[in-house]
Amino acid sequence: MANLYIGLVHYPIYNKHGEVITTAITNYDIHDIARAAITYDVSRYFVIHNIPAQRDLAKQIMEHWQTGFGSTYNPDRKDAFSEVALVNSIRAAVEEVTALEGDPPIIATTDARTYDNTVTYAWMRQTLEKGSRPVLVLFGTGYGMTKDTMEEFDYILEPVYGHGDYNHLSVRSAVSIILDRLRGEAWWEKA
Repeated sequence: MANLYIGLVHYPIYNKHGEVITTAITNYDIHDIARAAITYDVSRYFVIHNIPAQRDLAKQIMEHWQTGFGSTYNPDRKDAFSEVALVNSIRAAVEEVTALEGDPPIIATTDARTYDNTVTYAWMRQTLEKGSRPVLVLFGTGYGMTKDTMEEFDYILEPVYGHGDYNHLSVRSAVSIILDRLRGEAWWEKA
């Protein structure tokens, strides 16, 4: 089975006006995605931010739960942060995966739109289960990664559709759903 890595990208991101921005790190995204990553056996969760002060903020939050008061108040959080890494770019995350694995990862991302290289969750799940090359799935914040950035990746995972017409999940909700689709139990095979 191939190792799975994920990254939360804060730049380059679109805002609601289509302008390229850097989004702010949020405490909930760090916590909730770290917990989902450990639950679904993600090898490393990269928090990707280009501004040093924002990475410092994330480091302070993580240190509170890893070595500060939070580590004794809620030891489960300490475990959840064991595979979180702060990096300054997508390239840095790719380089770290390549160094750890000896092979560059297959890079997939997510979007609420479809593209020519959009693949299904079933296809990506099979790629993880039967392959040996690591997979890095990137999640955009704000209104998604820029089109130029998206075009650099190998695959785009199909959008997460609900039952209704509304389609704008928080990134931490989308990460949890997608990790369950890629690494969760095959509940549909149970009677």
